[in-house]
Amino acid sequence: MASRMRRTFPAVGAALLALALVTGCAPEPAPTPTPTGFASDDEAFAAAEATYRAYVDALNNVDFADPATFEPALAWTTGEANAADKKDFSASHAEGERIEGDFKVHSFSAHNWYPAAQAVHGEACLDVSNTTIVDASGTSTVPPTRPPVVALQLTFTQGNSSTGLLLSEVAAGGGNQC
Repeated sequence: MASRMRRTFPAVGAALLALALVTGCAPEPAPTPTPTGFASDDEAFAAAEATYRAYVDALNNVDFADPATFEPALAWTTGEANAADKKDFSASHAEGERIEGDFKVHSFSAHNWYPAAQAVHGEACLDVSNTTIVDASGTSTVPPTRPPVVALQLTFTQGNSSTGLLLSEVAAGGGNQC
């Protein structure tokens, strides 16, 4: 029986190959996901935008008086971005500051996806016109020269989130004109 099975499997394989060659058309295979789990630039870019928007939503719920509110925003970050947020949130908590108003994503554009590095780079314009940081005495600490919309360079890396990415680096400016 074993020898008959060995003869049958190659015959079946050859028959399937011949059938595929005769029909001439076969559906294209689905894109193969990369190590980041994205099958295309568009998927990676959409995940980066969703990550950033979720981070800004969580940031709008931060209350420096209540450190428990830091965690949802920190959950969307890793690396340098996480370390910077922890430092800033802790300092603002210690100094009795508070955020007034909400940040809004004015625009977002992802422009580079590096599957081997498991990273997406992008730019955002963040509308800060309706926000201020107020110190313990009730005075705004925001410089009057702050623009209403700020340009940010962003890096996202693979991480444990619903989008598959986390915000890992944030830098001001760059080539983005808001």
